[in-house]
Amino acid sequence: MSSATKILLLFFIVGPILSSAKTPHVIHFRSPNLYPESLTYDPSAQHFIVGSLHHRTVSSVSDAGVTETIISDLSLRPSTSILGLAVDKLNNRLLAVIHSFDSLHPFNGLAAYDLRSRQRLFLSLLPSTPSDEDGRSPIANDVAFDFKGNAYVTNSEGNFIWKVNPEGEASIFSTSPVFTQFPVDRDSPLSSFGLNGIAYVSKGYLLVVQTNTGKLFKVDADDGTARNVLLSEDLPEADGIAIRGDGVVLVVSNKKLWFLKSDDSWGEGVVYDKIDLDGERFPTSVVVGREDRAYVLYGCVVEGLSGKGGRELFDIEEVRSEKESEDEKIWVYVLIGIGLAIFFIWRFQMKQLIRNMDKKAN
Repeated sequence: MSSATKILLLFFIVGPILSSAKTPHVIHFRSPNLYPESLTYDPSAQHFIVGSLHHRTVSSVSDAGVTETIISDLSLRPSTSILGLAVDKLNNRLLAVIHSFDSLHPFNGLAAYDLRSRQRLFLSLLPSTPSDEDGRSPIANDVAFDFKGNAYVTNSEGNFIWKVNPEGEASIFSTSPVFTQFPVDRDSPLSSFGLNGIAYVSKGYLLVVQTNTGKLFKVDADDGTARNVLLSEDLPEADGIAIRGDGVVLVVSNKKLWFLKSDDSWGEGVVYDKIDLDGERFPTSVVVGREDRAYVLYGCVVEGLSGKGGRELFDIEEVRSEKESEDEKIWVYVLIGIGLAIFFIWRFQMKQLIRNMDKKAN
């Protein structure tokens, strides 16, 4: 066998594995004064979707960083921010959390938009509760949905969850005392003292993170009862959450991305890897894109909230588990070894065949 043939054989054996070990995907995109806090992924259109602190718009971002405004809802108040986002594939709609940071005209709502026509289906006002802690006004933050079309919205300034049914009717869904059983650091520089990231698990429950305490809660999607998930470590300043197809839970803060797994449907969980992120660019959201890859959004929202403004370049970056990458490298070496073993066995058999043919010819 020629050297070229040997190389070709090894390429076909290990090529697919090596391709997955290439440099993580980084997307730079431009949109003046956008300051996106939220990120989701539309698998049908194969693009990312981001909101905005300063504009009443929702934008798509391609793998190459091409940005397009897909929704511009000028009927919303000028002070409106579009925070949490979720693509409901089953009902072909986009869910968007609406919040106004204007203290004189506070507003919390959930909007649903048809992904084809891009028209608004409903805008639901999220009710307040008279027991808001310390007089803090609610801030609707993140959204998840179930297979029945119900949406669940977190309140990052209080410890309750809203529910919006498929017709757009909103109510306060869960006020579990578990949310307030852990001490909150009121001197913390964090602006969030309530619940932030939320994700729906197909088995009929929600996973919710609490920023100030770093706790993860499991919430029943039917009755709103909740329990604390016993983790191997807390998740300080946790913000966004996403779930991979293999059940691994991803939690992002402005400093880290944690990789979590559980063997008992999230009664307990283990942090098996954590990756440092660029805190200066303030990552706030994590999403699962193509091939179950994890992406975080660098939207520089602290700069946007400070009123400085003017930025137009933002980033979406793939983040990989170093421990999982090490496992992949081991498999590469194993497959190379298998490939070489197959090659040498084949070479030995070919030599034997040639010898036998020579003997018969003589």
